[in-house]
Amino acid sequence: MRGADAAPADRDPGLQPERTRLAWRRTTLSGTVVAVLAAKAALHGGATAVSVLAAALCCALWLAFLRIAHGRISTLAAARRPRALTPQHAVAAALCTLVLALCGAVLVL
Repeated sequence: MRGADAAPADRDPGLQPERTRLAWRRTTLSGTVVAVLAAKAALHGGATAVSVLAAALCCALWLAFLRIAHGRISTLAAARRPRALTPQHAVAAALCTLVLALCGAVLVL
């Protein structure tokens, strides 16, 4: 058992970045599934202008999120003590995920 005065350097720095890399990969995979299903839904049973536009938006959002995620995964893998995610990247990733989910829901309904 460690005391309250234990130094933060005693902690294994490899575990948190590894969990974070895995979380980015899972989220990227989820976005990939949404983009593929959106494209399938848009093209199945006759494509309308709205469905094609929503599918294209899903694909663009997926690519944007993929770029952010790849950059973060690379940063986490390259450094022993990776730098923090910038607020701009965090907001962009959250917005991409939210709008991608909304577009996917619009295509399914």
